[in-house]
Amino acid sequence: MPPLRLPALLAAAFAALVSLSSVAATKDHFSVCWTIYAGWMPWEYAGSQGIVDKWAKKYGISIDVVQLNDYVESINQYTAGQFDGCTMTNMDALTIPAAGGVDSTALIISDFSNGNDGVLLKGKDRQLADLKGLSVNLVELSVSHYLLARALDSVGLKEQDLRVVNTSDADIVAAFNTDQVQAVTTWNPMLSEIKAQSNARTSGVSEVFNSSQIPGEIMDMMVVNSATLKDNPALGKALTGAWFEVVALMNAGNADSQAALQHMAQASGTDLGGFQAQLATTRLFASARLFASAREALAFATSPELPNTMARVADFSFRHGLLGEGAKDSSAVGMSFANAVISGAADNLKLRFDPSYVQMAADGKL
Repeated sequence: MPPLRLPALLAAAFAALVSLSSVAATKDHFSVCWTIYAGWMPWEYAGSQGIVDKWAKKYGISIDVVQLNDYVESINQYTAGQFDGCTMTNMDALTIPAAGGVDSTALIISDFSNGNDGVLLKGKDRQLADLKGLSVNLVELSVSHYLLARALDSVGLKEQDLRVVNTSDADIVAAFNTDQVQAVTTWNPMLSEIKAQSNARTSGVSEVFNSSQIPGEIMDMMVVNSATLKDNPALGKALTGAWFEVVALMNAGNADSQAALQHMAQASGTDLGGFQAQLATTRLFASARLFASAREALAFATSPELPNTMARVADFSFRHGLLGEGAKDSSAVGMSFANAVISGAADNLKLRFDPSYVQMAADGKL
């Protein structure tokens, strides 16, 4: 098992042991964590502008919204039980907390990447096939790794045709600026930053593949501990209400929405134009910003295609040893979906796509 995932799995094993010896109980204080990414900046806004506090107060609880600087570390800390919820992608939810034994629920699928993740190669007019024989820096065993594998499949290449170099998302921009690194796979805002810096030079950079070529496969989610959610539905209601209030504000098309977008842009380290460009590569539907409404998010979360997508993700994860040492095949970790659909081991359900809270938002019942 690669060292990147080992701390998470050890923490998850401990958390699972603790959960067997204790009964989850109702509580009134919670904390969720997030990292900088265009699709998750509404959490920063909701936290800093008192929107989460307002919704939490409505349900008699309090929620801390905490920014962490390293994406994988944020999931590790959630898996270890230090947070009740965390922003993460669908694959990472499966391969870190769920595979580690921590029963987790995808409370909100906020969007899917529609170009926010990409494969970059130094030089102008380069092609995907030019990756053969090179090293590619990325956050190993993350969705960047998944994206690279899907890209290689499209041109008949295999991972064995190149070398993957594990690089933290916090370090990947600096790495690309060195002479030693020729190719990276990453997500925004790092993706945009690298393209902007490199295109300012004579050498340029080529984006040879991006997530718009595999639409719907890389999802951005707020994931919460299933036992905590079961015993504390107020947490799910407050987070869901706050999320869709911010999304509605972003899509209002007025001065308040512009101010909110400007705030998020600054908080993410870019300007308004740069932030809107990143939002334009999240999907999308009637809007160029995330899922434009709870009803659109609900339609995606209840789509019959979702279990098929997650089966594909589970297959990649199994082939890379991410479903645990005892996993015999890609069905080792069970997943549940809308309409009582179950994929994988029904006796080991550890990842739940539960659209019931988004349904409440869509129905105006929060």
